[in-house]
Amino acid sequence: MKTESISFDSGADVGAMLREWRLVRRLSQLDLALQADVSARHLSYVETGRSKPSREMIVRLAESLAVPLRERNALFIAGGFAPKYPESGLDTPRLAQMRYAVEAILAQQEPYPAYLCNRHWDILMQNEAAGRLNRCMLDGRDSPHTNMLHQFFDPADLRGAVENWEEIAGSLLRYLHNEVAASRADTKAAGLLDDMLAYPGVPAHWRHRELGTAPAPVLTTRFKRDGARLAFFSTITTFGTPRDVTLDEVFIESCFPADAETAAFCRRLQADGG
Repeated sequence: MKTESISFDSGADVGAMLREWRLVRRLSQLDLALQADVSARHLSYVETGRSKPSREMIVRLAESLAVPLRERNALFIAGGFAPKYPESGLDTPRLAQMRYAVEAILAQQEPYPAYLCNRHWDILMQNEAAGRLNRCMLDGRDSPHTNMLHQFFDPADLRGAVENWEEIAGSLLRYLHNEVAASRADTKAAGLLDDMLAYPGVPAHWRHRELGTAPAPVLTTRFKRDGARLAFFSTITTFGTPRDVTLDEVFIESCFPADAETAAFCRRLQADGG
């Protein structure tokens, strides 16, 4: 059977895209050339369009720049090559083992909340404890949002129950600012940033990215509702060396009680079927 050759061309300049990623990572041409084991002169030619990079060159530069897999595919397409990394749904047979692992981790976290989110903080899966906690904080209602950022910024959602809202929301917004800066082509991240900034009561200075602000080593989320005071800290789990766009973009957030009172409250909520 004859195989037809397919040409991939998004109209983007692969050299300019690589240069943008280099600037995002704050590397000089010499720094990147040394990391990727290429000559600085050749890298300069690639970035200015005087030399077209090979597929292997794109791989080496993308790896040195820690470019996410989705954006690596965009680099391949801009360079005239087929995308390298597939994007599979979590419910497809290809990712069945990974879904089983995720479900096991979420279940094991009971009676404390755990979530599977993508890089835009859309909640793809959550354990029963997460649903119980949300309903408890929302007077028996389910959250109107399936995106964690919206849950924390919308006054009609969890925001009203978060005692240290400015600390938590500010940290989330710094993350979102960094996502937007790291990938100018990510229109969804840019749209999310606009949505968060449009909510009432968001400080004006949050509209600007704070480059010098380092995140706290441990961030504790404190809830207060009907006399109950709860405190959680979180750990983030990602998949190592992913070869699928979906796995590259998801993470598991596991919440742990920061004190004995919170642990006891979660156990009671589970026992009551909250």
